[in-house]
Amino acid sequence: MPYQVLLVDDHKILRDGIKAILRADGDFEVVGEADNGTDAVHLARKLNPDVVVMDIGLQGLNGVEATTEILRHSADSKVIILSMYDDEHSVVSAIRSGARAFVLKKASDGDLVDALRTVAKGGFYMSPQVSEKLLVRIQRGDLEHKPVPSMLEGLSPRELQVLRLVAEGKTSKEIAVMLDLGLQTVRSYRKTMMKKLSVNNVASLTQLALSAGITRFGASGEATPSGV
Repeated sequence: MPYQVLLVDDHKILRDGIKAILRADGDFEVVGEADNGTDAVHLARKLNPDVVVMDIGLQGLNGVEATTEILRHSADSKVIILSMYDDEHSVVSAIRSGARAFVLKKASDGDLVDALRTVAKGGFYMSPQVSEKLLVRIQRGDLEHKPVPSMLEGLSPRELQVLRLVAEGKTSKEIAVMLDLGLQTVRSYRKTMMKKLSVNNVASLTQLALSAGITRFGASGEATPSGV
């Protein structure tokens, strides 16, 4: 019986390409697709796939956050993160979220299938370029953990998540849907954040999020050059 796969990427052409690769291999069956993190979480709960292939760069609920939410409710599913970039922050964040593989989008068809097969059987996989880069940094002793900026140290992980979404222009109602929380709960997070950070409006929250580097998007949705 083929392994069941959920594909998550906001580009249909990429999902179609992966489906063609997996169809030719025969060991995998795509049972669902999503173009955003929120739908990915809901589909993962419904389908309980063996493997989720997840784009890291989703707007709204990003790939790392979606992975965390999926694994919170479905420990049986295994997640492979796809990324355009091999920067240290992206790789470490992905692995800490519970993902079992980090694969670059420029990887070959064979590398992707190897990653899927390895992860489906319970193993871990990292694109050769990524593992080599990290190994060199570890050998040099310069692989550092980047702590939460001091101005945000008092915020919980969930508050940081809500802060990022607020900074990207999401309403409390939209955030509630994305994170599967009650509307009043989200409003409570916003109120608590503002009190902890000594600000009284969304513009100030957004500026803090941008300056701290926890988002590269302002409320306009345009990328800023200072982001990670």
